[in-house]
Amino acid sequence: MKLEKNGVYLEFLHEIKSRINDAQTRALKAVNRELVLLYWEMGKRVVEKQRQEQWGDGVIESLACDLQREFPGIKGFSARNIWRMRDLYLSYADHAKLPALLTEIGWTHNLVILEKCKDNLEREFYMRMALKHAWSYRVLLNNIENQSYEKTLLGQTNFEATLPVSISDKARLVVKDEYTFDFLELGDDYSERQLENAMILKINDFLREMGGIFTYMGNQYRLEIDDKEYFIDILLYHRHLKCLVAIELKITEFIPEHVGKMQFYLAALNKLVKTPDENPSIGIILCKSKSKTTVEYALNESNKPIGVATYTVVKKLPKELQDQLPSIEQIERLLGKIE
Repeated sequence: MKLEKNGVYLEFLHEIKSRINDAQTRALKAVNRELVLLYWEMGKRVVEKQRQEQWGDGVIESLACDLQREFPGIKGFSARNIWRMRDLYLSYADHAKLPALLTEIGWTHNLVILEKCKDNLEREFYMRMALKHAWSYRVLLNNIENQSYEKTLLGQTNFEATLPVSISDKARLVVKDEYTFDFLELGDDYSERQLENAMILKINDFLREMGGIFTYMGNQYRLEIDDKEYFIDILLYHRHLKCLVAIELKITEFIPEHVGKMQFYLAALNKLVKTPDENPSIGIILCKSKSKTTVEYALNESNKPIGVATYTVVKKLPKELQDQLPSIEQIERLLGKIE
């Protein structure tokens, strides 16, 4: 007798498919973990033997040739890759956290982080973010090239004073100092509505640049208060913070009046849209440019959680960011909030 594929069967099928997908994911993670662990151990043993036996660099060429002959068709044992294993071990051997994080991301992810990041704090940031957001190699590389580390640590917010202690540091990691929207295909002159429409047309790219843990709730999000309508440019939801995120777009320099408007929107969202189990709504004002001092003064007087950032529609890499970073202790505290 042919089985009728009713709701009960379809739910059962969905459950089985989910379990199969979960099993496949766990299997792939296990394979990756063992592979990276193998490469780590190989790098460690090469370093130890070179020190014990006082072998020169020629041992790596010999080892590569012998391993490739012993394991024909298996990639990963080239001299170049063995050099990378050695460099990885030397870079992380004395670090308390990084060796454990290595096995949680892919080998190519580890290599790009090792080769393109300046120090181990930056490497830890990208490891944790790649793991948290399941970044592909290409997305990881794009974030490194766009200096997400510096821009995240330099983000201007008042979250510490306006959000519960339990989420304030995590929320700080949500707002960058600058966003790069080089996918928008805009000319030199455009209106705020054109900027908004371009972002909505490329919503997946927009959400990826914003951080990847956002859900799109709508644009020109309507609020009705005392028979009057008000519209938020873009409304998102942050799944980890469990809060609404209002985005206001400005094609001009930041002015303090922008904060007052955002405070109004956040108060309305908390009253009319937020559910009791969600955290307070936060706002992000995206401006063409800003004075950091003006932003600081404006946010100091705000009682709602707001961040102010700039954006560019072409890729650029400010060189002065490194000198403005917080202290090592502050960076380590923030990195501990990336879970």
